[in-house]
Amino acid sequence: MSRAVVALGANLGDRGSTLRAAAAAIVALPGVRPVASSREVESIAVTLDGPDTTKPRYRNAVVIVDTDLEPQELLDALHGIEDAHGRTREVRWGDRTLDLDLVAYDDVSIDTVTLTVPHPRAGERAFVLAPWHDADPDAVLPGVGPVADLLARVGDDTERVDEPRLFDVPTRASGAETSDS
Repeated sequence: MSRAVVALGANLGDRGSTLRAAAAAIVALPGVRPVASSREVESIAVTLDGPDTTKPRYRNAVVIVDTDLEPQELLDALHGIEDAHGRTREVRWGDRTLDLDLVAYDDVSIDTVTLTVPHPRAGERAFVLAPWHDADPDAVLPGVGPVADLLARVGDDTERVDEPRLFDVPTRASGAETSDS
């Protein structure tokens, strides 16, 4: 199995519900097993012209999964989840109901017409780095460096959202526990 990091974002509709539904859809994919998820953060919309406070704010999160899917297969599945949530691709870096980015896939480096991994701008974006650090404080962006160091360098301008993690991964101990109710 390979380890994959997926960044989630939405700035249209019920953003929190969309992120939670997307996280559930990701971990429900055949050949995907949940490892960790972040709490949600909010951030200013980033457009081709830079940050834009006139646009609806984004809700962002990160999920980490183990997968048997090859990188392009996983990306195709992520695009299917985006499409199921009404994602349109009319304006590059425009408003969206859901954006799913494959940020990292093991330590693999891929640069094709349809996929670049690690994500070329992940190390510059607090809205990716902050939730990734939340999900995995020891994370490393392959070929770039520790996520904690990158986040310190760019500064964390995200705002925490008072919501639970997108999903909890039961530990062995909690998986063996039973309820008395």
